[in-house]
Amino acid sequence: MYVLVLALAVPLGRYIGKVFNHESTWLDALFNPLDRLFFQLGGIDPHRPMTWKQHLVALLTINMIWFIFSLFVLTNMSWLPLNPDGNPSMSADLAFNTSVSFVTNTNLQHYSGETGLSYLGQLTLMLWQFISAGTGMAISAVVFHALRERTTGELGNFYGFFVRSCTRILFPIALIGAVILVFNGTPMTFEGKDTITTLEGVTQHISRGPAAAFISIKQLGTNGGGYYGPNSTHPLENPNYLTNLLETVFIFLIPLALVFAMGRVVRRPRLAWMVYGVMTVGFLLLVVPSIYFEMKGNPALADLGIAQPLGSMEGKEVRFGPAASAYWAINTTCTSNGSVNAMHDSLTPLTGLFALLGMMINCFYGGVGVGFLNFFVFIILAVFISGLLVGRTPEFLGKKVEAREIKIAMLVALLHPFLILAGTALASYLYTTNPTEYADWLNNPGFHGFSEILYEFSSASANNGSGFEGLGDNTPFWNLVSGLVMLLARYLPIIGPVAIAGLLARKKYIPEGAGTLKTDTATFGIMVLAVISIVAALAFFPALTLGPLAEYFTMTK
Repeated sequence: MYVLVLALAVPLGRYIGKVFNHESTWLDALFNPLDRLFFQLGGIDPHRPMTWKQHLVALLTINMIWFIFSLFVLTNMSWLPLNPDGNPSMSADLAFNTSVSFVTNTNLQHYSGETGLSYLGQLTLMLWQFISAGTGMAISAVVFHALRERTTGELGNFYGFFVRSCTRILFPIALIGAVILVFNGTPMTFEGKDTITTLEGVTQHISRGPAAAFISIKQLGTNGGGYYGPNSTHPLENPNYLTNLLETVFIFLIPLALVFAMGRVVRRPRLAWMVYGVMTVGFLLLVVPSIYFEMKGNPALADLGIAQPLGSMEGKEVRFGPAASAYWAINTTCTSNGSVNAMHDSLTPLTGLFALLGMMINCFYGGVGVGFLNFFVFIILAVFISGLLVGRTPEFLGKKVEAREIKIAMLVALLHPFLILAGTALASYLYTTNPTEYADWLNNPGFHGFSEILYEFSSASANNGSGFEGLGDNTPFWNLVSGLVMLLARYLPIIGPVAIAGLLARKKYIPEGAGTLKTDTATFGIMVLAVISIVAALAFFPALTLGPLAEYFTMTK
């Protein structure tokens, strides 16, 4: 699956680079008229250049308007159309959490889709899966153009990047995925539940709906979540191994392709391969041991003499097994996808640790668009540290990196661990000081219960959306607090890198000389990986010690 993704991502990256550069592509004849229609309806001139501040205003405005629309739909589903199963409206706190979740490309779900949403609600969230992914890609295009230009304050047009990302990239690929899912048995209908008689003679009601389209774009746009409550463990959401392969490939196809798109836009393919190399080394360091530990089985069961020939099968689908489940788990947590084809709460402790690390590091491929922005922050920090080591003013792509850029980068780098650790500390304090009042929060107290709390805040802050589902999270506390974390963790890490790129774009270009630090080499890649590792270790090791590490050593004592 990984080789397939790489084989597709390289040419797709070149294509995305052409789309961002407004070069001619073979889809122009089909989508140019559609784009013009959108721009005419919106009164938008897609050729009007915008500054980095104007780009951010456009992004935040789009997000605010559609957030309000989503909030209205979710709190009024019971009387709105397209509700054949009569599902109720959401409470205000759950609608807030859900709207924030889909606006921010997180798709953290404190509800079960079959009973928690009408078809109109599902379609509204499906629309957001295009919009949130499209805005992420558009803002990454802004950063790419800022890094390419020698000295400029004009960085293209946000609306142009946004529409072209949706029509020329997301829609065609999502359509192909949806067709494959339909032909393999995933529902695509507006009819209500189907009534069947099982082999045992029991009557059962099967939820249907426009699922295939939802599932395709949720995977492709690193949206994650699920049309059904069990997510991609559900036999209608992920019917067989072919669909499992498709959905797994979709998870990090575009995040990986955007790395190569950056190389084309910036005209530095060696820089793209350096970024790809660092991300891939980090990914392999997480995925290889995860597959090993899931295939090895549960050590507690092994100590009891219980054979596990297939590995650790708790929480796994027999259609996929532990290897494909572990591979998906690290794919979905290294990106901001968050969909699951196994229950992460049942992962062996060290695999759970690696899944947590994927979200805590949050830049090994990352989400659509924002994955590179997170990595860009660590590039700036590595440039600064390298400059200190060699006694030169830090420079990146011919621009001096000065105090203002470093301060912004540090604030962004520290925000992520702050949100995770502060939220975990607050929830842990409330649970331990009021165990009766909050008894329904955790099904697993102790080390694993702490991991469930830590995972929820890691998922919210990484805009991931997966969960250790032993946590009872549909409560006002979790809906409001995780919603606030998702908001802060989505927009501040976008604002910071865009501001850095915009500030660098305005600076005077300095031609590279013999003493210039090369940032497209393996040596600099090792430096970036070291900075990422040090920041993650210092920030998260104590919390991981209290959760999955303590659980592992308890099981193997």
